[in-house]
Parts: sequence; structure tokens; C-alpha cells
Amino acid sequence: MDTIASLFSFITTPVSWIIVQFHSVYGAIFGADSGWAWGLSIVSLVVLIRICLIPLFVKQIKATRGMQALQPKMKAIQERYKNDKQRQSEEMMKLYKETGTNPLSSCLPILAQSPFFFALYHVLASIANGKTIGVINQSLLESARQAHIFGAPLAAKFTDSAEKVAALDASVTNVRIVTAVMIVLMSLSQFYTQRQLMQKNVDLSVKTPFMQQQKMLMYIFPVIFAVMGINFPVGVLVYWLTTNVWTMGQQMYVINQNPTPGSKAQDQYLTRLLKHVSTHGDVKGRGKKKIVAAIVAKGPDRNDNERKFITALTKQGMAAQADGSVIKSSEATADSDAASGGVATKRQQPKRQPKSKRQTPPSKPSKK
Repeated sequence: MDTIASLFSFITTPVSWIIVQFHSVYGAIFGADSGWAWGLSIVSLVVLIRICLIPLFVKQIKATRGMQALQPKMKAIQERYKNDKQRQSEEMMKLYKETGTNPLSSCLPILAQSPFFFALYHVLASIANGKTIGVINQSLLESARQAHIFGAPLAAKFTDSAEKVAALDASVTNVRIVTAVMIVLMSLSQFYTQRQLMQKNVDLSVKTPFMQQQKMLMYIFPVIFAVMGINFPVGVLVYWLTTNVWTMGQQMYVINQNPTPGSKAQDQYLTRLLKHVSTHGDVKGRGKKKIVAAIVAKGPDRNDNERKFITALTKQGMAAQADGSVIKSSEATADSDAASGGVATKRQQPKRQPKSKRQTPPSKPSKK
């Protein structure tokens, strides 16, 4: 880990400077040597980084939506080459290349955070070893080494020896209890985030390699974090737990407000939207109108959730419009009549002739 962290040493100075600036604020409130001052500085660093990564998160969402748009084509490839797995994979990769989509786009935020994560690890490892780094001078170094969270020093690790922990003015028992709890919380938050994505925000009607990868990551990532966590300083655990909680909340918001078409989350969202329309008589909010407009634009290509939503509106005497609004069906009929001139045209039936004027078929000549 030290070798990996040293590769990101170019960013340790900016990271240490950000931490020191936040520490100067929190130190004035809780005390310069307080674990809360240093701990909240790390939490604030996470929040700042994640705010800066919002444009990347938006790009990730767009890439994910691009993958979702390919679902019908991917399903067709699966049906066409269901007995040839190799050809199926080749056609999938060809489709990704032609459309410019990337099934691993969900990893982008993690990759973007990696330099900050390893830089923070490098800073805390230097503090644990009593070395100044970046803008952290000797006085700040001593302050950070005295900072404890629930009795565990920020620079201590689960695997530290009793002598090393004693040098940081703490006990091995406190350090291992605090780090163990944080590792468990970190792994559980990672697992729940991935599980929430797989169970609620995936179109389960199509089985793709992307889904299989996500399902595998759901079980692998928490195990990786648990194994690696025993070598993380408490400060790094604070960082990683905070970013996991942020990711979980951010994903929960996206699932609730902009679910994947065909997913369980979309069914729940459209059920809430139907109740909203029934109460207000129209769609309130730009985001909701945008989703309704997208459903209307799909026409016969709507999925089961969307067809159920449109059918439910019809049963309530309402109709969704192209602009995302909803009006009563009678109003929609009136608008259609007005567009055709205000009068509903009827098919002209031919007049029934009186019996006297009806022509009788000519009689056949008799044979002699």
C-alpha cells in the first residue's frame, strides 16, 4: 500500500492543505487537538471532493442511460445467438463500440477518487510515523497524533502492535474495536449500495454481461474493503465510510427521482406519480413532466410499467400529452375535434331507394 500511495504523492500537498484549512475552522470550535476537529476535516474533504465529482456523476448517469437504450438490441442479440456464447459476446462488444457506450462506466467515480484516497492514506501514514508531509508542519503533526476518535488515534490501524499504539497514547483494545466497527459499517454500506442498484434500478427483463459484472461486484467489493480495511488508518476509514454513505444517499436520490426504465424502481415511481396526478389533476414539476413526455414519445415501445401507467390514467378519464402534462380525456377529444374544424365528420351512408325504383335483375332467357 505504501508503494501505491507514493505514486500519488504529487497530490499529497493539495490534500494536506485542504485538511489544514478545515482543521483551522473546526479547531476553533472543538479545540486544535480534538479528534472531532481532525475527523470533521476529513469528512469535509470527502464532501468537497464529491461535490467536485458531480459533473462526472452526471456523465456516469448519461452513460448508464445509454446502456439502457441498448437493452432491446442486446436482447435481440441474446435471442439470435443464444446457442453461441462466444458470438454473443463478440456482437455485444461490437454494439458497445458502435454506440460509444462503456459497461464499466459505473467505476468512474471510484477511479476519480483514487488519487485523493491514496494521497490521504500517505498523509495519515506519515503522521503515524511522525513525519511531516505537505503543509503539515511539526506543530500540526503533534496535534494530529494526539487526536482520537472514540479512543482510537486517527493514525492507528487494526494491525498496529501494542508498542506502536501506546506511542500514540491509546490502547490496542480501543483501536481494534473502533476499526472493526468502522470496517463492518464500511463493508455493509458498500454492499447495500450495490444491492439497492441490482434489486431496484436494473431492467431484469434483459440479462447482460454488464448485469453479471454488477452482481459479482456486489459481493466482491465488500470483501475487498473488509480485507484491506485492517491496514487502513482510522482517518482513512473515516474517509471511506463517509464517501460510501454519500454514494448510498446520492444513488437513493437518483433511483427515487429518475429510475431505470423497466426496473422495480420505475414501477414504484410511476405508482407514486399516478397518485400525484390523481390528487392534483395534473403533473406538477419539470422533472415529472419530462418523464411523462418521454413515456408518451415511446408510443408502442413502452415497457410494462409504462403501459400500466398509461392504462391507469385512461381508466381515471385522463390522457398524457406530448409536453408531459395530463388532461381529462373529454378535453383531449374536444381538442381533436377542434383541430378537424370543430365538427366531427361522419361517413355518408347511401340513401335507401324506394322499392319501386329498385332494379330487378334481368331474367334469364328460357331455353327452347
